Amino acid sequence: MSTVVGQPVERNQEATIYIGNLDQQIDEALLWELFIQVGPIQSVYIPRDRVTNTHAGYGFVEFKTEMDADYAQKIMNMIKLYGKAIKVNKASQDKKLSVDVGANLFIGNLDPEVDEKMLYDTFSSFGYIVATPKVLYFTLFSILHPYKFFSDCSRLY
Repeated sequence: MSTVVGQPVERNQEATIYIGNLDQQIDEALLWELFIQVGPIQSVYIPRDRVTNTHAGYGFVEFKTEMDADYAQKIMNMIKLYGKAIKVNKASQDKKLSVDVGANLFIGNLDPEVDEKMLYDTFSSFGYIVATPKVLYFTLFSILHPYKFFSDCSRLY
């Protein structure tokens, strides 16, 4: 399989990562430059609409080895690109199995400075986090109150 940027090719699923929550400014070349920092890349692919040529906010990076993909997932998940925290998961990860294990966790009364990255880093030390934490806000008496939500949060090992 040749190294290809921007074209769908047959991928080694075990060495491929999914990158979600991508800003429209991000293209294949930028993903290549970012992820080459963590390991040798085989290919980069961002599916695009045939009419508008815009992407749906996700893409794939295939590494040379599964070990490189695992490392990239650990290092690059939740980094911010253009102000948006990207979500990095193994492309072959079976979501159906993961969702059946774990719990929903609500965390309230946190400092407004606490963000998704901080929560992810804190709680990932206790186990695998299935879904990226979400920061939600509600208004009570015209005061903004942040609270955090983890969906199907973790399997403790």
